[in-house]
Amino acid sequence: MSVAPELPTRSPYEAFGGEAGIRRLVDAFYDVMDGDPAAAGIRAMHGDDLGAIRQRLADWLVGWMGGPPVYGQRHPGRPCIMSAHAPYAIGAEEAGQWMACMRKAMLLEPPPADWRAPLEEAFRRMCESLRNH
Repeated sequence: MSVAPELPTRSPYEAFGGEAGIRRLVDAFYDVMDGDPAAAGIRAMHGDDLGAIRQRLADWLVGWMGGPPVYGQRHPGRPCIMSAHAPYAIGAEEAGQWMACMRKAMLLEPPPADWRAPLEEAFRRMCESLRNH
């Protein structure tokens, strides 16, 4: 039986320095996705202007990482993460592209060392849960 690693006492929201730090991570993520030809599959799922999706992902991650639940407040009537992704064919390749972009973003805007592995695993599980193809 494997033992799960002990998680740090502060939340990832706190570890990233709050909303501003999470926004830097999201900006790095979308900058990587926008410029990396290996992410063309997931980039094609987005419109030309990434401004609105940057805002929505950052707002969602703020709550997901232990901060205030700002997504519902700032985006009333917007679907949950599962239904928002339902129209897109998301398989292993797309999940892998997303994870590759997030890994690169976490190198550009690194979480504290004690959060790197737990966040990567949580992002991996999230990607797997969104697969529908």
